[in-house]
Order: sequence, then structure tokens, then C-alpha cells
Amino acid sequence: MAPISTPQTPFGRVLTAMVTPFTADGALDLDGAQRLAAHLVDAGNDGLIVNGTTGESPTTSDSEKDQLVRAVLEAVGDRAHVVAGIGTNDTRHSVELARTAERSGVHGLLAVTPYYNKPPQEGLLRHFTAIADSTGLPVMLYDIPGRSGVPIDTETLVRLADHPRIVANKDAKGDLGRASWAIAESGLAWYSGDDMLNLPLLSVGAVGFVSVVGHMVTPDLRALIEAHLSGDVQKATEIHQKLLPVFTGMFRTQGVITTKAALTLQGLPAGPLRLPLVELSAQETAQLKIDLAAGGVEL
Repeated sequence: MAPISTPQTPFGRVLTAMVTPFTADGALDLDGAQRLAAHLVDAGNDGLIVNGTTGESPTTSDSEKDQLVRAVLEAVGDRAHVVAGIGTNDTRHSVELARTAERSGVHGLLAVTPYYNKPPQEGLLRHFTAIADSTGLPVMLYDIPGRSGVPIDTETLVRLADHPRIVANKDAKGDLGRASWAIAESGLAWYSGDDMLNLPLLSVGAVGFVSVVGHMVTPDLRALIEAHLSGDVQKATEIHQKLLPVFTGMFRTQGVITTKAALTLQGLPAGPLRLPLVELSAQETAQLKIDLAAGGVEL
């Protein structure tokens, strides 16, 4: 049975964009993925994003993506939303990944803006529509122009929101003004995709987070959002400020790199990275320990 959702919170409120554990020789670690997924849900996540950027999706094969989704579903699919990242810069490939994910039994799809080829807004509209038309699953858009090179304009988001299966947006645009207008005009369920802006985005209408630091601090993220929902602005602000060293430390370099280092320090499944990502240096690891400790994370 799929976890509970509402039109306002179609994927829950706190989701972690999960890393993909690998074995020492770089192979997919499905047992580790299941153990990590269970740990994250036990910590309080409503859902997990599998095969997103934090899952090193650019360097995993289609077969590995399918195996990973099925393993995570087996581990936690009756307790949390499992959302499969299926976005590429090739619409046909994205549709194929979406249909494969649907066959696995996944609960939803995450579709990132096509990257590198820099399509115009009409191209984005047709790309996301083709994905949403290809399955019966709810779709979360992923707007991250810093990686994709192209933002999803507010007008495009409004037009996409007319599609019955495009229900949410993960916002990593870093623009609270644009977010305010897009939330008001589109009616999409809005998820913060930038941990430093979790609380500010809640204040303009976001319903939850798709987090990287959720690997470390899910209980704090839950407490933050619950304080905000209850109207306790002071408590929400205090939690936000407590987590500032974590937000900073986890993004001093690429987030997958620091996340896998932090998980390894905690004895949780992570394993090595696939090139072109590389492990932290000893100096960087020492700084990460300082940052996490300053935010209350025990290693």
C-alpha cells in the first residue's frame, strides 16, 4: 500500500534525495541501498528520491536505475513515497525511463529540466508534457538552472500545472521572488530543492523539502516544518539557524561527495564515487567534521 498523500502534499513533506551506495569495486550495492533507505525512513522521511543527481544518475546505467528503484521499493515502499528520477536531456530517453519506473511500481517521477542543450520554453513545455503523458504517475518537475542552464519560466510552470499529472515542483532556482509568483499562479505543490532556503521557501508557500542534508538531519527538518506549520516562527528560525553550519558544510563542494563522506563517517552505506566525482581530501574531511559538529550532527 502506497504511503498517504494529499493534493497539497502529493509526496509528503520531508524527502531526501538519496545517494546510490556502491561496493568497494564501484558496483551497485543494492543491500546497502536498502539499508540506507530504511535508515532514512526510520529517521522521519516521508519519501525518497532515487536516481536523482545526488544518486549519481549521470553515471548509472538504465539497468542499474531500475534495479535500484526496485530494491528501495522492496525495502520501504509500503512506508514512504519512492520517487524515481527519470529526467535526461533526451525526451525519448526520459519517456523510456518513466515507463520503466512505472512498471517497477514506483509512486512518482522526478523530471529535471533538460540540461546542456538549452531548449526554449516551448521545448520545455513539450518535453515535460511528453513525460507526463507517458505514464499514469504523478510528476514533480525539477527546476535547477544552475545545472541545466535554463530556468522554467513562471508562465511555463503555469501552463504545465494544467496537466493532471504534473502536481509539484522542486525549486532549486534560488529566487524567492520568482518562487512567490510561481507558487501563487501555478498552484503546484512546491518543494524546496535548496536546503539553505528551506525556511524562506516555506514562508512564501512551499509545502516541504527535497533535501540533501536530510541524510544527516531529517529529525531537525521535520521539527522545522512542524514548527512553521504550527505558527511557531521563533522555533522554526532557531532550528534553521542551528542547521546553518550543516547547510554550509555539505555544499562546500559537490553535495554527493560530502554526503557520501558524512555517511561513511557515520558507518552508513555509501561507498565510493564514480568519476568524474572524487573523494574529499583529508583537509576537506576535517572541515566537514567541524561543520557537522557545529550543527549538532554526531559522527
